Amino acid sequence: MCVTIPLAPEAFGPAHRKIAGGHGFTVTGWRTGLGIAVLRIANGRGHVDVLPFMGQMLWDGVFDGVRLTMDSAFPEPRPATSIVETYGCLAYHSGLLTNGCPGPDDTHPLHGEMPCKAMESARLEIGEDGEGPFARIAGHADHVLGFGPHYRARPSITLRGGTTIEMAMEVENRSALPMELMYMCHVNFAFVADGVIHQATPFSPDRTRVRTDVPAHVTPTEAYRAFLGELSEAPSKGRRLDEPHRWDPEQVIYVGGPGTDADGLTHAMLERPEGDGFAMSYRPTEFDHMARWILHGADATVAAFALPSTCEPEGYLAEKAKGNVKTLAPGEVRSFTARFGYVTPDDAARLAATIAAIGGEGDNE
Repeated sequence: MCVTIPLAPEAFGPAHRKIAGGHGFTVTGWRTGLGIAVLRIANGRGHVDVLPFMGQMLWDGVFDGVRLTMDSAFPEPRPATSIVETYGCLAYHSGLLTNGCPGPDDTHPLHGEMPCKAMESARLEIGEDGEGPFARIAGHADHVLGFGPHYRARPSITLRGGTTIEMAMEVENRSALPMELMYMCHVNFAFVADGVIHQATPFSPDRTRVRTDVPAHVTPTEAYRAFLGELSEAPSKGRRLDEPHRWDPEQVIYVGGPGTDADGLTHAMLERPEGDGFAMSYRPTEFDHMARWILHGADATVAAFALPSTCEPEGYLAEKAKGNVKTLAPGEVRSFTARFGYVTPDDAARLAATIAAIGGEGDNE
């Protein structure tokens, strides 16, 4: 059983207003002083804040009193057409026609057109399925160009009774011509000083590769280049975040060939010194790449330790040359789902054991 509530932009005002409740969830909505509609879904463990009409961006998340989200210069979402104009969220849909940091000859915006895309419909669903009670924000946005790509994007964010978020994207090519596709589930976890990264693949140079091309927005220093060289030779030096200052400027790492469990899922985790942590799970059959982006700068800190993707984030032309740009046939639909969130110390210990079991020497120092 599921109750569906259509959402309208004009229903969001400056005061926090309860929109729905039931199955252990309370849903409230409001509009910020800058005019951005926000929907909060809360359960007994915490809450998520979603922007229902702005790319269905996941702005913030807090569970068991722990905030999952990166620190940034953006205390609240700002009106934007490009993600760089409001870069302070927990997660967003990156892509879909282009993705990554544009190279010198690229013309696309940072991480494509989808992150801040105006939604044409939004709805709230509250109900129960085979996994138990859930609350979900969903909707769709059409991208139509005369003599160009035509697709429908159907994003959704689902919260259940625990501390895990399910972020999904369905893309349908509505054109009579093939459509190129580049998609990343861009989850920006908080930087954790002395945190330890667990991944289901070895910390070896062939499986944990450091980006050596320096993007235009990074001003390299001698210390930066030295750290890049160290990480290239011994990627395990990037497993423990015990020297925060070394991650300024940012470093980007590509993680390949992760192991999977009996359900076909691979897992990654950032373990906090308290013993709890942040976790990510996804299917490599849907996302055949994973990137890591870590920054401890003056204006932003982030440990995006697991970014499931269909490509690397080097911009359209670079990924096209590598053969990493996917293609959807006319009428074809492709779906992606990532599950991420907070894990307690007990769950973190179990997850670390699972990752070690499916990743071989992946968690060796």
